[in-house]
Amino acid sequence: MFSSRSIRTNFLIKLIFSSLTLIIIFSSLLYFYIEKSIYDEKKEELVQYAKNISAYKSVFQADESMGESFFSLNVGIINLKNSHTGMDIYETSKNNHTFLTLIYPFNLDDKSYLKITKDITQTKHLLKKIQRYIFVINIASILLVIIYAIALSKMLIAPIQTFSNKLANMNEHLITEIDMNKLPKEFEPLGATLNHLILRIENFVKYQKELFIGTAHELKTPLAVIKLKNQVTLIKKRSPEEYIEAIKTTNKTVDEMNIIITNILNIGRQEGAQLDRPIEVDVIAFLKQKANDFKLLAENEGKQLHMDFKPDGFMATLQISLLNQILQNFLQNAIKFTPKDKSIILRSSQDDVGLLIEVVDEGCGIDDSIDLFAPFKRQGNKSGVGLGLFLAKSAADALGAKISIRNREDGIDGTVASLQLNSKLSCIIPKKR
Repeated sequence: MFSSRSIRTNFLIKLIFSSLTLIIIFSSLLYFYIEKSIYDEKKEELVQYAKNISAYKSVFQADESMGESFFSLNVGIINLKNSHTGMDIYETSKNNHTFLTLIYPFNLDDKSYLKITKDITQTKHLLKKIQRYIFVINIASILLVIIYAIALSKMLIAPIQTFSNKLANMNEHLITEIDMNKLPKEFEPLGATLNHLILRIENFVKYQKELFIGTAHELKTPLAVIKLKNQVTLIKKRSPEEYIEAIKTTNKTVDEMNIIITNILNIGRQEGAQLDRPIEVDVIAFLKQKANDFKLLAENEGKQLHMDFKPDGFMATLQISLLNQILQNFLQNAIKFTPKDKSIILRSSQDDVGLLIEVVDEGCGIDDSIDLFAPFKRQGNKSGVGLGLFLAKSAADALGAKISIRNREDGIDGTVASLQLNSKLSCIIPKKR
């Protein structure tokens, strides 16, 4: 039922041990207090008897019953060789009886002392009975604590069992979020985290389905083109030039299929890259390097790539291959969709979240109603497979970053592709003087 590594077991052991310790301490203090109070009362009685006798008064007060007290009381005068002015009280046992004896100074001139002995056997029996009652109450209390601890621990782990049962019954066809209204307040952060994970799994499953369907569709079309072209070519004998043209068309279609397959392989490589060990890298220095590489490509197509990097340095611990894939996709799309003699801007800035990286182009813009991060979604009139942004989104999720694409709001046609890096695992390099 319980494991040595179980939180419930540890909770039960600690609760029972602490409760047992508290019960023992409290009951011991209670018993000692009762015992001391009774003994103090008996001693005070003996002292009062001695004072009354020394003052030649009645041993018992007028309102005090002398029946039982008289028969349990033994008074005598003794002489001691060595005189002392103090009194002495001690306890003795004889013939299964317990006696409390007081030696009290009576006449110091002749060294005489009062010796008053009281039988406190009944008192001893009463204390033993009280001790037994306290012991029985302690046993009952411990049993109640154990029952309460088991019930409480079961109640505390009930939400965890609910999480476990719900997650165990989930599959790719039945994924539902956890109802936060049914959770205790203490488990709301865990529920929110699990819902976030479930949402990511839903998106992953959705994208995987779209990827498989899209892949089949994208490969089916060029295969149909190749087959149709070959059938048409084989209907009648043709000239060598016509055969060459048919082969070129086939090769072009095969190249398109290779691009699709390469992108699908990149998805597999990206999942492997997510398992790479993160390293510490200066993101600003990496941005400058990528900007220099793509600046030549942009100039070769008659376009300008401008850079604006702030701060001077930004250290982050991440998988550099995933960051490279995102930036490469942003810059390739910006160069592809930006017309000739137009500009592209690669910039970075620090904000409250961390480092914001943006690629701004002067292209045709996007349709906000289309999910560009879904596989095989294309925008504009340029050729492409439609897997680039899907790969970039997957890489951003693996980095714990946020990615977005929006239209420019400065009155110029174009888009702004942004990547928000979290600063929890990063730091800013001080500016060199």
